[in-house]
Amino acid sequence: MTGQRIAARAAACAAVAALALTTGTPADADDDFESLPAQQIADRSREALLGTRSLHLRAEGDLGEGRAPMTIDLSLDRSGNCAGDIDLGKGKGTVEIVKRGDDVWIKPDADFWENQVPIGGETFESILDGRYMKGEVSDSRLRPVVSACDLDTFRELVTDNADAAGTLTKGEVTTVDGVRAVPVTRTDDSRRTTTAYVDAEGEHHPVRITLRGDGADAAVDLSDFDKPVPTATPSPDETVDVSALLGRTSAPS
Repeated sequence: MTGQRIAARAAACAAVAALALTTGTPADADDDFESLPAQQIADRSREALLGTRSLHLRAEGDLGEGRAPMTIDLSLDRSGNCAGDIDLGKGKGTVEIVKRGDDVWIKPDADFWENQVPIGGETFESILDGRYMKGEVSDSRLRPVVSACDLDTFRELVTDNADAAGTLTKGEVTTVDGVRAVPVTRTDDSRRTTTAYVDAEGEHHPVRITLRGDGADAAVDLSDFDKPVPTATPSPDETVDVSALLGRTSAPS
């Protein structure tokens, strides 16, 4: 199903955040955070991100490697709840996503059906008539959406990419959306740079991460750390069971 591939690409885009963070032992508390070396700032940032219970993520741009520019706007938590949307860019379609507990709602727009499902998409759009498809986390066809909505998925990406190779440098203190931040940049062998802008105060979360070079030009903004994911879900009148569209599937054993 095309929606599965879209969700998988969303998770791949969020991996931008993981690549900026490094492994190591966190530094002891230090009032003069801005004077710490790049490695210790990166370690603090990584630990803060791994420790958060929920956040809001907005990623947009081109990751290179043949991926088309897209925008992801999601609030998500470690319980697997999420709400937001994925815009495929250039009129290719937008998908709204809501996940709460064991239930998942997905609402593709008309551009999505036209561009991503050229055969049969118009029929699906007509049946849905502006409503959400609703399924359960046990439905294998929705598994990529379930994974993309879980903050633990992104925490695993951080851990899996903790040993990313490259040279780490610290830049001049700057401001990102009103937050005083210290930029830490990793440059790999292909001259691609990944920069994490780390909050100079509080828990030292990364508030923005950029990826530049080798065909990539993308940014990830992180905010609303530990704030609850919106709890509103579509009403029954706004939903169509995914099985009514795609048929039933067996739950994984």
